[in-house]
Amino acid sequence: MLDATNDDGRAYLQHRAAQFRAQVARRLDGSLTEDEFRPLRLMNGVYLQLHAYMLRVAIPYGTISPNQIRGLADIADRWDRGYGHFTTRQNIQFNWAKLVDIPDMLDALADVGLHAIQTSGNTVRNVTTDAFAGAAADEIEDPRPWAELLRFWSTDHAEFQFLPRKFKIAISGGKRDRAVIAAHDIGLRLRRQDGKLGFQVWIGGGLGRTPMIGKVVREFLPAEDLLPYVEGILAAYNLSGRRDNKYKARLKITVAERGLDVMREEIEEEFRRRRAVFRGHDEELLASLRDRFAAPVFREVDETGFQAALAANGAFRSWADTNLSEHRVPGYASVTVTLKAPGAVPGDCTSSQMRLVAELAERHAHGDIRIAHDQNIVLPHVPKSELPALYAALREAGLATANAGHITDIISCPGMDFCTLATARSVPIAQELADYVRARDLDDEIGKFDVRISGCINACGHHHLGHVGILGLDRAGVENYQITLGGDGYEMPAIGERAGAGFPYDQVVPAIGRLIDAYLELRESPEERFIDALRRLGPAPFKAALYPAEASHA
Repeated sequence: MLDATNDDGRAYLQHRAAQFRAQVARRLDGSLTEDEFRPLRLMNGVYLQLHAYMLRVAIPYGTISPNQIRGLADIADRWDRGYGHFTTRQNIQFNWAKLVDIPDMLDALADVGLHAIQTSGNTVRNVTTDAFAGAAADEIEDPRPWAELLRFWSTDHAEFQFLPRKFKIAISGGKRDRAVIAAHDIGLRLRRQDGKLGFQVWIGGGLGRTPMIGKVVREFLPAEDLLPYVEGILAAYNLSGRRDNKYKARLKITVAERGLDVMREEIEEEFRRRRAVFRGHDEELLASLRDRFAAPVFREVDETGFQAALAANGAFRSWADTNLSEHRVPGYASVTVTLKAPGAVPGDCTSSQMRLVAELAERHAHGDIRIAHDQNIVLPHVPKSELPALYAALREAGLATANAGHITDIISCPGMDFCTLATARSVPIAQELADYVRARDLDDEIGKFDVRISGCINACGHHHLGHVGILGLDRAGVENYQITLGGDGYEMPAIGERAGAGFPYDQVVPAIGRLIDAYLELRESPEERFIDALRRLGPAPFKAALYPAEASHA
């Protein structure tokens, strides 16, 4: 089990960096071929991208300290191009790394207790959770101690280093899921039953070329059984998952082909066998981990200045209405800092912005920072009396865009501008769509509207889960974009349905513009979101807006 917060853990990470340094030297002198080097670099989170090597760094369950984010800023300045890219897996990617520098980057990560282990490969990837964990008003309990337990257990776990395919786990602690558990290999939802704490367990979710919503394999698992049960799931999958075809190797395919009942029986058998050999060390470790996630010392807050600022400053009120979330403690709020300002690349964060966030977290937010899977930053614990000063500092730095959850808060993968797997551009589509909405001054008018864009079928932009999803593909050397409608990763998990034929690059934004106009005309009230109107009316009127020529001949 890796604990990167102590000297032993950091020494181990430095040892891993030294190993990789030797492997890099052998690659550079030609004694290792690229085919031989590939599995070694992937074990260290290193990808060969379109223009350069990319280093993917895990931010465990999205929680990061001011010191750690300053460390990322230093890496961005010293070895990259002054910025990093936050992903939908609560990771950060450095897209312009030189291979010879990556061991030094790994050393620098170790200095602040971060690493890139298991950010790639057929193993358990970064465990993710709700960016509002420990703060949300609807939370049953903070899920992060369990996420950390799973991270401890899974890192370098000898049995699960060579699974049939990559494996992803998400855990949610709120009554409302904010961790997209239904789209993961394992989704865990904290709940109470007869006063006892436990988990609803989902398996077999995932996106990519065969998107599927997971299925509930256990309605209630006692919390003390979590680790042996998750181990049982992985063991059953490791034995029965396909290895003859990587496109059919994910757990979702195994569940679909063999059936949920068969998988449940195998999981329960593995669980019973493994539970018997657990001696309580996991519970002891969990108890010690809980201390790390103790809530800050909250104080009584005078909201007079906050209320006065709301009344006096329209821009501040707009930001507060959009970017603040209810906190479990009266007088506090959680703040979403969106990385989706006009012209911004979704998820990109400069080194100066990282350092500012660190400073503001220390000054106004009990030193707590979260990276959200929607490629934004969250300051979970902010006294309302501090919000006017926080807003002023964010606005001066261009980080006070009032669009959290709105149509311009677009999730997007890097696409063909960076990724070797991408078949189309995604970032320019996101930028042009946001510009279009802002030019028409429609962001607030439209309200909550989830748009997600992927530049290839691997779906790193989670387009399947967008109220509107955009998937860029290659059609005979030409970019072609499919539009899906009705996806949802949260309230009513669903995979979006393809609306029809794809659009060439220059017709995507006009098509979305017609969709927006149809929604504004058809909604019952400004309070009815696009997804609600789509569910009420069905897809027909929206498909007609996307394809007016076809509708006119119907």
